[in-house]
Formats: sequence, structure tokens, C-alpha cells
Amino acid sequence: MANTPQSKKRARQSEARYAVNKARRSRIRTFLRKVEEAIASGDQAAATAALKAAQPELDRGVTKGVLHGNTVARKMSRLSSRVKALGAQA
Repeated sequence: MANTPQSKKRARQSEARYAVNKARRSRIRTFLRKVEEAIASGDQAAATAALKAAQPELDRGVTKGVLHGNTVARKMSRLSSRVKALGAQA
């Protein structure tokens, strides 16, 4: 348990940061789920729109330190190639 004033403050800051990061991660997952659902439905227009909406959220996750840059780059690359492949199927 935190005893010194400094450690008590750090514990409060950590809790607040945890809540913010958790909310941001949840929001990012929601955007990713919408892209996945659009891809599963086979609608390329909807998938493209969902991907365009998800990209800024993912990038924001990187700048805020919630996700690693390479993780986001990998996710965007894989999702965009899957969306692009929808056009080839149709």
C-alpha cells in the first residue's frame, strides 16, 4: 500500500490513467469490430467507410501510448488488404 504522499499521488494518477486507457482501448475495439462485421457481410463500401473511421482512432491510440505503432500498422495493413480483396471477389 502507498504510504508516502508521493506514492499516494502516483497511485491516484495510475488509476486515472488506467481508466482513460481502458476506455480508449474499448473504443478502438468497437471500431475494429465494425470493420470486421462489414467485411463479414461482404459489403465493400461499408467496409471501406468503417476502415476510414477506424484509422484515426487507431492512430490516436498510438499517440496516446495505448497501442504500439507497429501493432497498429500491422492491423491497418491486414484490414485494408481484406477490404481490398472484397472488391476482387465481387
